Amino acid sequence: MAAAFLTHLAGDAVEVRSAGSVPADSVNPAVVEAMREAGIDISAEVPKVLTAEAVQASDVVITMGCGDTCPVFPGKRYLDWPLPDPAGQDTAAVRPIRDAIHARVLALLADLGVPPLS
Repeated sequence: MAAAFLTHLAGDAVEVRSAGSVPADSVNPAVVEAMREAGIDISAEVPKVLTAEAVQASDVVITMGCGDTCPVFPGKRYLDWPLPDPAGQDTAAVRPIRDAIHARVLALLADLGVPPLS
């Protein structure tokens, strides 16, 4: 959700990578629906595993509770967003998670000096 919001709101101003330490086989249908409600279609997305190379290529790394499984490199900016995991949740339970992520993405863009597109 964070990557989708960031891509939607920043366009080409920010290069976005999305991955997980233990990604699911597919995107949670409740997450797809919740994001569709926000006007963003992520139905074609496929979860990817987080690699050290992806972290090394990033300036800012947003984690959501991956703890010791996330690669850490000096000089990178790390932000941990402790949020409930939407896995196994229905759309009603995912909406507040989606909204919290949206708010954090907007704050991140402001911090980076990137005005949101919409």
